[in-house]
Amino acid sequence: MRDLSVRDRAAFLPGADALVVADVHAGRDEASSVQFPLGERDDLVDRLDALLAHFAPETVVFAGDLFHRFDGVGRPAREGLRELVSTCRRTDARPVLVGGNHDTTLSAASDETVHDAYALRDGTVVCHGHEEPSIQGDRYVVGHLHPTIEIEGHTRPCFLWGPEAYAGADVLVLPAFNRLAPGVDVNGVYNPDVSSPLVRDIDAFRPIVYDPDSHETLRFPPLSKLRRLL
Repeated sequence: MRDLSVRDRAAFLPGADALVVADVHAGRDEASSVQFPLGERDDLVDRLDALLAHFAPETVVFAGDLFHRFDGVGRPAREGLRELVSTCRRTDARPVLVGGNHDTTLSAASDETVHDAYALRDGTVVCHGHEEPSIQGDRYVVGHLHPTIEIEGHTRPCFLWGPEAYAGADVLVLPAFNRLAPGVDVNGVYNPDVSSPLVRDIDAFRPIVYDPDSHETLRFPPLSKLRRLL
């Protein structure tokens, strides 16, 4: 991976001075059937605040599925998104919203401009990944798939790195930033199961896992080879 760092389900691109998170799914906890508060908003805001303190980015791009529900957005979800945007602005980072397939009401529920895709100054295009991007880029950073990986009985969020995977450009798939959002175990995912036009050959993608205890970034071989090793 060139010119890119990962940390706590987010990617930082130094050449663009930009932090990218995907699949915030604000309102996931209110859509749950559990009868107690899950602390989603505090978790999202605290973790974003820690990333802003660590990287001090100029721009923060939210790569789609900012809201969880398709059919309407409740007050807690709107307030949660507003707080994430305010958290960026408190550190002088510029928030950029990119719409995802869940974000049918995002434009109506937020005063921010909503983009289909967003081009960063280093040639990277950020989009959600559920459809073909409207902008050409030298590299793509997407969400949508919520990748996780199981290793030695432990499931962890993971990034997927695809060299020259889409139109000759590299693709990075981010895990869901919301820890309540269900993940998709890439150990058992094959091409017919993938719902992103930017991930046409998932076997060629390489899982990347950030270890929050050691702060190490663990890189694995392509899934086609890794499945035989696990």
